[in-house]
Amino acid sequence: MLAAESLVKAFGGLQVIQGMSLRLGRGELLGLIGPNGAGKTTMFNLLAGTLRPSSGVVRLDGADVTPLSQQGRFGRGLSRSFQIPKPFSRMTVLENVMTSAQGQVGENVLSALFQLGSVAAQERANGTRARELLDFVSLSHLEDQPASVLSGGQRKLLELARVLMTQPKVILLDEPAAGVNPTLLDLIIDRIAEINKLGIAVLLIEHNMDMIARLCPRVVVMAAGQLLAEGAPEEVTQRADVIEVYLEGMPT
Repeated sequence: MLAAESLVKAFGGLQVIQGMSLRLGRGELLGLIGPNGAGKTTMFNLLAGTLRPSSGVVRLDGADVTPLSQQGRFGRGLSRSFQIPKPFSRMTVLENVMTSAQGQVGENVLSALFQLGSVAAQERANGTRARELLDFVSLSHLEDQPASVLSGGQRKLLELARVLMTQPKVILLDEPAAGVNPTLLDLIIDRIAEINKLGIAVLLIEHNMDMIARLCPRVVVMAAGQLLAEGAPEEVTQRADVIEVYLEGMPT
């Protein structure tokens, strides 16, 4: 579903990504790990379309999407979450999810003026779908509350619901465990697994190795902007070179 081929990203004279390749299969749940400074976030942004590579190719569902912006890739079924979710704080939790619905008739001025019935019908359908997703992430009891009342973990769950509202084929998740308490973390892990069971391919960047081990049959390890290792979590985390780069990245 998603492939990076020999990606290079340079900022001035510094190459942050150096010929990195990665493949995410249809319906796969893949973990991307590495020590601080490995280039994971830059790689994530190259896949999402936030950054353009200096060279190399990104393919989505077989098509070359390298020239496309984040919005262009979004329109082809690639959605992403953010490490620090930023919901519309004054809007309700339900309204936040509904804003992610695509192809809304009411966004067109003429349609909003002259197709009131269609706009209202679509709005009702979007509301129904949004409520189903809030139930899926266990936030139904907060649907009428402003998003500002949500805890950090609840905002991560809201982010999952908003992503699902776009009906994606591929989801890029940026550290969904960061800043989340253990109780909500178990729920987030369970929901990600359920999302993947729907056939949606998921690429997960995460520092929480327990989460990676529980969710990802395969992981890719980056170091210094390059591929270091890939395989099952229990295998790659026992490799001497992987242990060495993680130890080097630890403060002394």
